[in-house]
Amino acid sequence: MNSLKGFFYGIATSVTFGLIPLFTLPLMQKGMMFDSILFYRFLFATFALGAMMKIKKESFRIESRDIPMFLLLGLLYTGSAMFLFWGYGFMGAGVATTLHFTYPVFVTLLMLVLFREKASWVTWVAILLAIYGVSELSLKGDELSADATGVVIVLLSAVCYAGYIVAVNKSRLRDMSGRKLAFYVFIVSTVLFAIKALTNQGIQSVPDAVSIGNLFLLAVVPTVISNITLVLAVQNIGGTMTSVLGAMEPVTAVCLDFWGRVYHAGRLGNIPHLGGCYLDCVDSDNSEKSVGCST
Repeated sequence: MNSLKGFFYGIATSVTFGLIPLFTLPLMQKGMMFDSILFYRFLFATFALGAMMKIKKESFRIESRDIPMFLLLGLLYTGSAMFLFWGYGFMGAGVATTLHFTYPVFVTLLMLVLFREKASWVTWVAILLAIYGVSELSLKGDELSADATGVVIVLLSAVCYAGYIVAVNKSRLRDMSGRKLAFYVFIVSTVLFAIKALTNQGIQSVPDAVSIGNLFLLAVVPTVISNITLVLAVQNIGGTMTSVLGAMEPVTAVCLDFWGRVYHAGRLGNIPHLGGCYLDCVDSDNSEKSVGCST
């Protein structure tokens, strides 16, 4: 029963992560840069989680010995997002997406090297099939070249995300409430993205009420919900299988693309090709338009 719940949570994590473009593209169309979007995403997510914990009467108390682990998790989670966005400036989005989704390999390797946990051949086949499936969804004929620097950067994104999953799986925080764990991780991420934004173009103001709504949904659906279900999945089926189920994220993007194409010329004709933008809107000449990120 726990395994079944774990698979459900793992799929829910990937599907909700895959909805990032749905709420991010309208913000970028209003002129917001991704540094500011990411800052508001984690700021709103922190407030949303805090409100949920308050309603549930859940304690905010943590032990001082847990603070270093929260800082590490926040750094890993933030690093994953930052390296992926950075990598989009060196290569096509399809190549970057495929490279990022090698993180199940790094999860398995980290578990082997650090904890001597060997994966079964079934797990390795599942990982390879997942990566192959992502490449089929993401790669195009004109995207098959990549800068070596960009490859290293995107692989660092995959390593950071793998490290986050392994750290949650193996630390004493594993048994902590998913809401509380994500709350403190998001605080760290909010501070780090604020620093990054302030050292670049600054934190932009939110242009209008519709953008506030999109930021709120971005904070709740692919951030709060996805991270809570991620923790629950790791608790039930472990880090390796949870990472394999991450292949559902680009599937969600393709479904969004299909939905956009179906209604593009109809009565909802002003809806953009959201999934297509997830895979196509970034190229090596314009990295600032990247919105597809697993973190």
